[in-house]
Amino acid sequence: MKLLLISLFVYFVGTLNWMGDFSQAQKEAKLSHKQILINFSGSDWCGPCIRLRKEIFESDNFERYASASLLLVRADFPRQKKNQLPKEQVKLNEALAERYNKDGKFPYTVLVDENGKVLKAWDGFPDESAEAFIAEIDQLKK
Repeated sequence: MKLLLISLFVYFVGTLNWMGDFSQAQKEAKLSHKQILINFSGSDWCGPCIRLRKEIFESDNFERYASASLLLVRADFPRQKKNQLPKEQVKLNEALAERYNKDGKFPYTVLVDENGKVLKAWDGFPDESAEAFIAEIDQLKK
């Protein structure tokens, strides 16, 4: 039982806080002066999206860096019925895609400043280590 509780604690503490509301992230960014990383994902059907999540976003180095330096927004577009999002979240995701991912690419990751200005975009899986991905973001700090 103790092992189960410890495992659950580590799982939840170790995961980053991905927001679903870009406008809320933007408000927080204006207060904290952090950049916002937006990830467009097909979490239950897009192989490169799943790989990006596992190899980069869930890496210890990225989690440490992001928790200190970024606000994270995920716009997920699952296909399986069991993974469907609430209608309100679907609307938020679609509005965000209309603004930043008009071509509907997956995965598609965008780094924006507190005003929503695009600083960099990654089309597809970035074929690099988590450390190299972090270095790219770090170079774009104000």
